[in-house]
Amino acid sequence: MRKKQWLYYLPYALWLILFVLAPVALIVYQSFFDINGHATLVNYTTYFQSGTYLKMTLNSIWYAFLITLITLLISYPTAYWLHQTKHKQLWLLLIILPTWINLLLKAYAFIGIFSQDGAINHFLGWFGIGPQQILFTNFSFLVVATYIEIPFMILPIFNSLEELNPSLVNASRDLGASSWQTFTKVILPLTMAGVKAGIQAIFIPSLSLFMLTRLIGGNRVITLGTAIEEHFLTTMNWGMGSTIGVVLIVAMGLIMLVTGEQKAKKKVTNKWKK
Repeated sequence: MRKKQWLYYLPYALWLILFVLAPVALIVYQSFFDINGHATLVNYTTYFQSGTYLKMTLNSIWYAFLITLITLLISYPTAYWLHQTKHKQLWLLLIILPTWINLLLKAYAFIGIFSQDGAINHFLGWFGIGPQQILFTNFSFLVVATYIEIPFMILPIFNSLEELNPSLVNASRDLGASSWQTFTKVILPLTMAGVKAGIQAIFIPSLSLFMLTRLIGGNRVITLGTAIEEHFLTTMNWGMGSTIGVVLIVAMGLIMLVTGEQKAKKKVTNKWKK
């Protein structure tokens, strides 16, 4: 029986080794070589001593934070509204549908919407407002990034709301709690697992955005993802690009630790042991 069980796990193990562990190991290995192929620590020294790379790091964290915050502020009320509606599955399907469209196609669609001759400037023209520079701005980048990421925040929050025991909400109201107290003391704490999962799904990919920074931000939004693309495709300095990749991997790991549920699980198990 045990041998058969190992056979079931074998495809998953091979996939994990070949497409997750091996690429990460190659990136870490390549980060210790300079552009001439010599083993060195100069890439890490350059990264942590360079004001340019540190500024890119802060920019990446700041924009990822803004995208995550805006997405959360929109997604939680939306997920809560979906949870209350009768045709929730239909509305959820309509929200998920845009994720089936290629990211590049959506980016080019927004280029047409935000351009000088786009739909928004035509709409503003009806009110006597001249063409505005919307494309290639921080605003357009945040709007497009938020639009693309929203479904990945709504889904985990919606699932958490669906799993919420309604008797707990009813008990809170029966005990005299207001709607706001019920939300802040019962609903929000019990759905924090979905919020944390959504934050992971948004913040981590937002750290390494590079295509949207070029097509929508017009290279005015500089992130670590943009720097990685430059080093691998333009300067051919794979060692420096790999170093930035290692920094991103470490940052993503830290985010997963901060937003993880390990502490909560330990507390629950300890209570049961007592």
